[in-house]
Amino acid sequence: MMGDRSSQRRTLGDFVRAQRERISPASLGLPLGSRRRTPGLRREELAQLCGLSTTWFTWIEQGRDVSVSPGALARLANALRLDRAERAYLFDIAGKRDPDESADSADALIPPAVLACVEAIRSPAYILDRTWTARSWNAAARRLFVNWLDAPGEHRDNLLRFIFLVPSARTLICDWEARARRVAAEFRAASSAHFNDPELRTLIAELHEHSTEFAQFWQQHGVLGREGGERTFNHPNDGFIRYEQVTFDLASHSDVKLTLLLAVR
Repeated sequence: MMGDRSSQRRTLGDFVRAQRERISPASLGLPLGSRRRTPGLRREELAQLCGLSTTWFTWIEQGRDVSVSPGALARLANALRLDRAERAYLFDIAGKRDPDESADSADALIPPAVLACVEAIRSPAYILDRTWTARSWNAAARRLFVNWLDAPGEHRDNLLRFIFLVPSARTLICDWEARARRVAAEFRAASSAHFNDPELRTLIAELHEHSTEFAQFWQQHGVLGREGGERTFNHPNDGFIRYEQVTFDLASHSDVKLTLLLAVR
């Protein structure tokens, strides 16, 4: 483990130095000067931009074991003008969670092409955002999920609201209690990075108030990854149906889930 941490610190230092050296002082209104010996910004210039000490930057770039807070990393990312991928990489190699991660709106997270892609899928397919609200779904999913995706409206297109607040979900979903318990645990794990998100907190409070089962499952603090596996339904028109569920995270947008249900013959 010690060797892994040392390698991680060196990677962080190398990345910070490379990003510092690629920024032109002129782009920030700084004088080039005739005695500038290093490309890009000097450590003291970057330290001043971030409101941090030059010694801290020196130790970071040297790979020393120095305290790195999420707030300091956020200031560093802003000063270095990192894009989304670069910022995510910075926090990943530092082993920290980005405090600004939850600031993005759900609408901004999902590219239109991704929302449209489900129509090209023949099996039931739908896309969930960070609050597990369905943002896009195809005709097969609309037919399967009666009283959810076939008639969405205000507060009706959220998966948790459907499972816990719509009575017909208990009939449609086989072994409803076991499935609902697992969904609550999966949602707790998936939403852990955004517990301070106002929309998410409102959703949890609503479910807690109106569903005794959700309140019970939530208070048990179960945590599970959203995995595939067999999903069975008692459909009002098609009878008993078995599917194999497959879930994908969208590249660069881990909060966005594409779920497919493949028919089991």
